[in-house]
Amino acid sequence: MPCKIISWNVNGLRACLNKGFLDFFNQEDSDIFCIQENKMQPEQMPVEIPGYFAYWNCADKKGYSGTTVFSKAEPLRVIYGIEGQYNDEGRAITLEYPDFYLITCYSPNVQPTLARMDYRMGFEDSLRPYMKKLSEEKPVIMCGDLNVAHEEIDLKNPKANKGNAGFTDEERGKFSELLEAGFVDSFRYFHPGEEGRYTWWSYRMRAREKDIGWRIDYFVVSKGFEERIEDSVIYKEVMGSDHCPIGLLLK
Repeated sequence: MPCKIISWNVNGLRACLNKGFLDFFNQEDSDIFCIQENKMQPEQMPVEIPGYFAYWNCADKKGYSGTTVFSKAEPLRVIYGIEGQYNDEGRAITLEYPDFYLITCYSPNVQPTLARMDYRMGFEDSLRPYMKKLSEEKPVIMCGDLNVAHEEIDLKNPKANKGNAGFTDEERGKFSELLEAGFVDSFRYFHPGEEGRYTWWSYRMRAREKDIGWRIDYFVVSKGFEERIEDSVIYKEVMGSDHCPIGLLLK
């Protein structure tokens, strides 16, 4: 059965609601819509989203981080966090469906000074075996803002950014480890070698206008699940956040 899944780091859902979020949400009419950086609590949601079950994992710190999933179908099971961890920052939600597990994930930013590198490495080393364990039961789809540009092709200025947050050897290496553990970067599967395909642009220096971007938002799927995918897309033209939405279309 065809299925459309969308993922978007909205960088504050309340702010994004004032910048056209609902227009895109209603236009796409996705089966599952995943959000990162909701930066709010569910009781602060100013509008109703009819026709969807809503699942929230909000950070303890107000106005920070957090993930949300809107799903037309009620999942068989919902799991918050990764093996019970990272719920204080609302980093992940897993939904089990009959044919697959879906994880929406907001990976920690290591910060410009790399002060959170150890925290980020611990997160990666928890997420990877968690995904492997789930994939032993059924295929896994993991989506979200993973805060890393994996290869030089995934950002406009790789040489100038080498070693910077989001493009360190450590972060890129962990993404490679994830792929080596039996997962596939769905966008690169369908669009190998394609340049200039970004999902995030700095608010500074008119970066989006100049298309000086990074691809740091992903749909990563269990190896072998590619056959179920029609396309992995980037909605570059959609505004409302410093990230644009991405989508996965299943046959």
